[in-house]
This record gives sequence, C-alpha cells and structure tokens, in this order.
Amino acid sequence: MLQALLLTAGAAAAYSLPNSNGAPPLAQKCGPSSSKIVCMHKYASVMPYHFYREPSNGKDPGSGNFASTNVSDPSFAQVADADIIVYDEAAFKILGDKPSVKKMFEIEKKGHEAPVYVPSMGKIFFGEPAAPAPLHQFVIDLNKEPPTLKPYTFDPPIYAPNGATISKGKLYWAQSGGSKNLEGGHLEARPGIVAADPKTGKSETILNNFYGYYFNQINDLVVDSKGDIWFTDPQYAWFSNLSDTPPRLQPSTYRFRPSTGAVSIVDDTCRQPNGIAISADEKTMYIADSGSVNGDVSDSVQAMSGTTFNGTTVGRTIYAYDILKGKFLANKRPIYVAQDWIPDGIKVATNGYLVTGAGLGVDVIDPEEGTVVMRIQTDYPVQNLAFAGKDRKQLWMVGVGGVTRVNWELEGVKLE
Repeated sequence: MLQALLLTAGAAAAYSLPNSNGAPPLAQKCGPSSSKIVCMHKYASVMPYHFYREPSNGKDPGSGNFASTNVSDPSFAQVADADIIVYDEAAFKILGDKPSVKKMFEIEKKGHEAPVYVPSMGKIFFGEPAAPAPLHQFVIDLNKEPPTLKPYTFDPPIYAPNGATISKGKLYWAQSGGSKNLEGGHLEARPGIVAADPKTGKSETILNNFYGYYFNQINDLVVDSKGDIWFTDPQYAWFSNLSDTPPRLQPSTYRFRPSTGAVSIVDDTCRQPNGIAISADEKTMYIADSGSVNGDVSDSVQAMSGTTFNGTTVGRTIYAYDILKGKFLANKRPIYVAQDWIPDGIKVATNGYLVTGAGLGVDVIDPEEGTVVMRIQTDYPVQNLAFAGKDRKQLWMVGVGGVTRVNWELEGVKLE
C-alpha cells in the first residue's frame, strides 16, 4: 500500500480513523513535514454514499473543484487545505526530502502567462495578456534570495504575450493580441511571434499573418531542434477584448519555419488549442484543448464581452500526437482530462512527466500511464509555468493574482 511505503521510506504520516463502514479513509496526511501533503486512497475511486460534486459556475476556475466535493468521509476535509495531493507513490520520487510550495508574489488579479527561464541570466520573464494594453512584461531575478519582481519593457514593446520559450539564447513570445491603437495610435500589433534578446531587450516580429489573415490569438509555442516553431491559435483574444478583429481562421495548430517564412497547419481538430509541449526525444507533441471555455465569434461588439464555460461535454483534455518526419502530427489520442477547470500551459520534465496548469493549481501527469501522479494546489488560477533554477528543479507558476515557487526533485527539460 502507498501508506506502508511512505513509512518505510521514513516519511512522516498522521493516520485518520477508518470510515464508519470500516473502509480506509479517503485522505490522510503523509510525506515530509516541509509541506502540507495529503495522500489519497486509491485516487478516492470509491466514495461513501451520499457524495456530490457541484459543477463549476463558469466564472470562477476554483468553483466546483475536486476539493469541494461533498462526501461523508471526514478525512476528505484535508484535501482543501493541502499544498500537495499525492495520488500515486511515484510522486515521492520527484518530491524529494524537503518539498516546498510557497507563494512568492501577490500580483494584480489579471491573467499572467508566458513564464520563460533564461539560465545565462538567472531570470524569469513573464507577461500580462490583458486589455487595455499593458505593454510591459515582468522579470523575476533568481540571483537574489528572496527573488525580486520588476516590470520590464522590450523595444519595441510586445503586446499581450501569452506563451514563451527560449532557444539558443533567444526568447520567442506568442503575441496574442491585435490592435491599431496601442500607445495612443502610434503602435499597431497583430497576433504573431516575436523574437527578443533578453540581454539587450531588443525585439523583432518574425510572423504576423497567414496569407494576409490575422491569426486569432497565438497562444503558446515550442521550438524543436531544427528551429521550427510549433504554435497554437485559439480564439480567446476576441472573447477577452485583446483583439479589435473577430476570428477569421479556424482554431488550429501550426508549424512555422523562420528560415523560409512558411507556415503549415498540423492539426485542426481541437475546439480551442491552448498549451503545447514537445517530448525530449521529439517523437511526441502534446496539445491542450481548453474548448470548455468558449465564446461567440460573430462580428458583433457584444461578442467581446467574455466567455462561457461548459465543463461537462467538451474540451478540457490534453492530447498526445506522434510527430512524423519532424513535420506532421498523427495518431491523436487523449491522455488526460482536467479534474479541475481546463488544462492551460504545459511543460515537460526530463523523466517524461507533464506538468499543466488546471484551475487552482497544477497537475503532474504520467503520459505513458495517462494518470495524474499528484497535484500542487494554489489559492489562484494557474495559467502557465516554467522550470527554473540552476538544476531546473524549481517550478514557477503564474496566473490570476499570484506567482508561486515549488522546490522538488522533478527536473525540467533543458531549453537553452
């Protein structure tokens, strides 16, 4: 059993009493005392009657989450207060002896995205895709303890960056918004890809259209070893008032070759493609479909009023694809459905695990098994994340109102 393994490993555990029917408690404290860790008995796959989980209200990503399930087992109350929920004993191999989860910064309660770590500088850059346009990003300096947070503006400024990565020392930003009237009408931007030098602050647009059409909202991107940039293009910019033009393209995922300027579609089956990640061996691509959050794509002004949420029937799944000849995606299959809200940003660890923002926290996924190994919980919606630190064993999470650091033994794939 999981509990026995924890004890033999020297982990501290505090046991709950069995349920009135003699069954083991659904949840119990476990693991190192450096964090509030709760272990779930067999994924809570059998709950005592009567239990019920309310659906999300469609506005608050924390509403109707797993921890809010109404169940007669008193041990389940520990779930809401936990920093870490362990579902599988494999989690303890990646947590290490002193895992910690700490909210480092309180920030404005807007969306925050695109964290990217620059190893040569020891800094993390991230963005604020919001309207009216804040044409600055933020930089976290990890060379200090505690780290510091400051605004940062590239030259020219980057509008509403929603995803980012680094390759050969250069940052690549997914510019998600489009407007003719930035900086009082002196600057225009369209959804595209912006390359930037993190040391000089100079930026350059390297893609801003598809045969004359504006992209909808380039959301997230990855760069492969050949230098091709794979990116997702959902329609959220229109719903979020980040764009002055309604969508003209079907939500799709593309591959862009900067050396030639060619853009090729690789998938158009996701309702709203969102986060994207590539396996370390470049044989598998992962794409999050967040189509549960959707909106009206008509040309009316009212269409820009926001999104609706349908978490019961559509779009909160991460799919895996085979990469064929380094150019195409095939053999789509679902490997994960979000237990809370929707999957957003995705990152890959060196052991193959995926980490994705989903509601009030992140899920750690074993894609080979299609299982959630554990969950890190926060008090704000997590939208994207980045591995950082000299050994890439810190996970930094950004979202609506907060920035959190996780120290553990899970190592991120080296990007620079």
